[in-house]
Amino acid sequence: MADLDPLVDDLRAEGNDLDALVAELTPEQWAASTPAAGWTVAHQIAHLSWTDHVAERTTSAASGDIEAKEEFALTLKKAWENPTGFVDEAAEGESRNPNLLNEWRTRRIAMADALMQVPSGTKIDWFGPPMSAASMATARLMETWAHGQDVADALGVTRVATDRIRGVAHIGVRTRDFAYAVNDQAPPTEPFRIELTAPSGELWTWGPENAAQRVSGPALDFCLLVTQRAHRDDLDIRAEGTDAAHWITIAQAFAGPPGAGRPQSGRETA
Repeated sequence: MADLDPLVDDLRAEGNDLDALVAELTPEQWAASTPAAGWTVAHQIAHLSWTDHVAERTTSAASGDIEAKEEFALTLKKAWENPTGFVDEAAEGESRNPNLLNEWRTRRIAMADALMQVPSGTKIDWFGPPMSAASMATARLMETWAHGQDVADALGVTRVATDRIRGVAHIGVRTRDFAYAVNDQAPPTEPFRIELTAPSGELWTWGPENAAQRVSGPALDFCLLVTQRAHRDDLDIRAEGTDAAHWITIAQAFAGPPGAGRPQSGRETA
């Protein structure tokens, strides 16, 4: 099992960095459109606030909180009543909260604290398969980072990448077969080799060293690829092998149906 402490520390730091980006925004900036169709900056933070709260409730339930267990069960029931629209519906409702920023702060702190209380070996219920506390922390970091990218793009800000994105990259690698499944395709039977250069310069690797199917490049570009925050032709991601070349066209680290992705910007890659 992955060491939970550094994962939760990274999750807290990612939230704090995004908080610093939005803390002093004007009402006009909160209303600015982001690359996600129909979502403003407020919608992005509202989505994180709602999801962090739901994550805290189900995480607290895993630690024995009966009331939290009932609350999550009700949330899950409502989600299945509107499976394609509940995310947008929640973001829209939360975005109107005049105390949105402070509520997100309270909720994300409570969620991180709850993760640290989960008994070792206990699985946390979620909208998909149950997961460990370490997996939940990594998933929340991935989503915070990805939606933070939407906010940064809306504001015209270039964020400084940190090695916290290793968790994002890890989910991107682990969800290879999921990306095929949501596109109604059979995943390859052979493993891939993934080699990514971290922001710090360290080399991160997954898969057997002698694999014929290989993907390599900067870790930041890979994370933008698997969260579909940039078009693959705008990224310095290299694929060797037919299967690897196809995978990078459908890769997605997030749950749900295939995303629309982002249009090509036309910038040259390194």
